[in-house]
Amino acid sequence: MKKMILSVAVSLLAASLAPAALAAGAQQNKMKECNASAGDKALKGDERKAFMKECLSAKPAKTTQQDKMKSCNKDAGEKALKGDERKKFMSDCLKAN
Repeated sequence: MKKMILSVAVSLLAASLAPAALAAGAQQNKMKECNASAGDKALKGDERKAFMKECLSAKPAKTTQQDKMKSCNKDAGEKALKGDERKKFMSDCLKAN
């Protein structure tokens, strides 16, 4: 019984930490990208601090529904899909993007 309780507790703990670990990884990647950009621009001192603050606080550009539609429509055209096959592809494509 103790083993089962311990196993459930460990599972719950791991599940609660997973999103935090993913977010930390994403933040680290963003930090690397911003740092590389600041290095490419040879920024120093206050200029670098201001650039890093702006870069790290920037939100990623969201894909609009119209952009998704254009992309999926282009892909369907390249595959020469028609009728029900095209409808299913477009539906799946729009859900995935």
